[in-house]
Amino acid sequence: MPRRFPIFQLPNRPLIVAGLAGAFARLADRRYASVARLISNAALLVWALEELVSGANWFRRLLGLAGGGVALSRLRPPAGSKRERTSAP
Repeated sequence: MPRRFPIFQLPNRPLIVAGLAGAFARLADRRYASVARLISNAALLVWALEELVSGANWFRRLLGLAGGGVALSRLRPPAGSKRERTSAP
C-alpha cells in the first residue's frame, strides 16, 4: 500500500476516549455505564466527523461516514422506549 493512501493509523484523541469510555462502560455499574456509553458514542461521532471532513483519502472519508452512522444509531433511544413515544393516542 503506498504511503499516500493510508488506511490504518495510530488512534487519535477521540478514538482513545471512545475506547476507554467503552471499556469503562463494560466494567461499571448501570448508572455510570450509561454515561460512559454516551461519552464513548459522542467521541466516536467526533472522530467520524473529523475523518469525513478531513480524511486522508476516499477510504478514510468512507470510514468516517460509516463510523458516524454507527455512532448516531447508538445515540438514538431504543425502539419502543418511553423517550421515543412522545404522542399518545
